[in-house]
Amino acid sequence: MELRHLRYFIAVAEEGSVTLAAERRLFTSQPSLSRQLKDLEDEVGTQLMVRSPKGIELTPAGRAFLEHARLALAQVDAARDAARRAGPSTTTFALGFLTGEEVAWMGKAMKLLRTELPRIEVTISSQHSPYLAEGLVQGKLDAAFLRAEENMPELEFIPVSREPLRIIMPSDHPLAESEQVDIKDIANEVFIGLSDVATPLRRTVERYLADNGLDIQPTHRVDNLTQAMSLVSSTRGVALLPSYAEAFLPWSVTSRHLAGETPSVQLCLGYRRSSQSPILRYFLSRIAEISEVPEGEVLDDWAGSHRPHKA
Repeated sequence: MELRHLRYFIAVAEEGSVTLAAERRLFTSQPSLSRQLKDLEDEVGTQLMVRSPKGIELTPAGRAFLEHARLALAQVDAARDAARRAGPSTTTFALGFLTGEEVAWMGKAMKLLRTELPRIEVTISSQHSPYLAEGLVQGKLDAAFLRAEENMPELEFIPVSREPLRIIMPSDHPLAESEQVDIKDIANEVFIGLSDVATPLRRTVERYLADNGLDIQPTHRVDNLTQAMSLVSSTRGVALLPSYAEAFLPWSVTSRHLAGETPSVQLCLGYRRSSQSPILRYFLSRIAEISEVPEGEVLDDWAGSHRPHKA
């Protein structure tokens, strides 16, 4: 006699129908379930249920068997739960990524965690940078790859990458004929700007334009890469985006390097200063293995109050 036979019997007894038990609870075929019940009766050595106009009814032997079957399954479930409680616990580590950065950083991060800590259950969140920062502050995330957000004294930011800006434009745009584009050449173009959900990137772009004597008011502002690509293609406008955006360009959109000194925006690993997570501490101790920024590099001027912490 197997546990599945007990489960089948209980399901049919409670539903009062082989067909309903098969469809609603056991997700098996009615003929197969009938055979399993016949095998159970053969092993018990007596008839446990009979068909009636009202459906399946238990015999006196069936009613007695039902009580013990329920007790047996309850004891099995209790044994399973006790074993799980006594076994090694699984630690959850919540990791966030600025939307689009998963392509470059998720594999690297997971390798650090899973090589030495195979029992970690890692949960992944993909969001705009401000929402990731808020998740860190609230304790919903343990660490996140994001921009260094202002006015977040609870958080520490470690630079892991510097992403140079690229100019994004339609593939058949006249400016695409050159390998490099002088930023002043976009003065009369439709310009796709960034919304406040990308504050660090927006400030970098605006500062770069101002440093080059350009006072450009965006025709549109976008929250994410998908919106940027769509508007560049549909309006035949141009945008300044970090180099990681090149991995997501559709055929109708292309990118070019900027002539002269190219500005960049930092991607950081952020975490809550007060966190006591041993997994986070382990992760921080190895972050230099995947970082593309020399250890100890200071953050951009506008976020200068947040200096990188040596893990």
